[in-house]
Amino acid sequence: MMPHTATNLGRRFVSQLPLLVWLVVLWMLLWGSLSWLNLVTGIIVAALVTRVFFLPPVELSGRFNVFWAIVFVFTFLWDVVRGSITVALIALSPRLKPMSSVVAVPLHSKSDLVMLLVSLNISLVPGSLVVEADRLRSILYVHAIDTNNAEDVESAKHTVLTAERRIVRVIGSREDVALCERAWRQS
Repeated sequence: MMPHTATNLGRRFVSQLPLLVWLVVLWMLLWGSLSWLNLVTGIIVAALVTRVFFLPPVELSGRFNVFWAIVFVFTFLWDVVRGSITVALIALSPRLKPMSSVVAVPLHSKSDLVMLLVSLNISLVPGSLVVEADRLRSILYVHAIDTNNAEDVESAKHTVLTAERRIVRVIGSREDVALCERAWRQS
């Protein structure tokens, strides 16, 4: 019974390792210096945080596609520029009275990391903002401006699913990639 428990603790530690490392790095950045004292206290604080607060393990797919990462960066930058221009035109046009909507978008991936990255991507592009994330059902609720009709609402959903597809291509598991590509072909 003891080796089985030790194995589970070892797996749990390995699954929490990226979070622990990130917390230690964040701690050292907050203090602004690299010292042994900051490293040791960072490890202690990270261990306490992960034990006191419920933090689900970060599950990584183990793959990273450099080509799709480059594509993602350029398309993200283009989305930011395009969104900035759209919001500026709406703000500067005295006659335009855009409608806004909160749109529920079910994601294909069940990964918490993918959901987080899609949320960040959508929220960083002007004109849209994630107002809620339903982690259990993998649904993002997105506030989108300039949704005057059903086509605009569908376009907002399409934008979120496009962001998901791009992110899954970069870091998603093979199953998530296949699921997103199949859904993309069907839409």
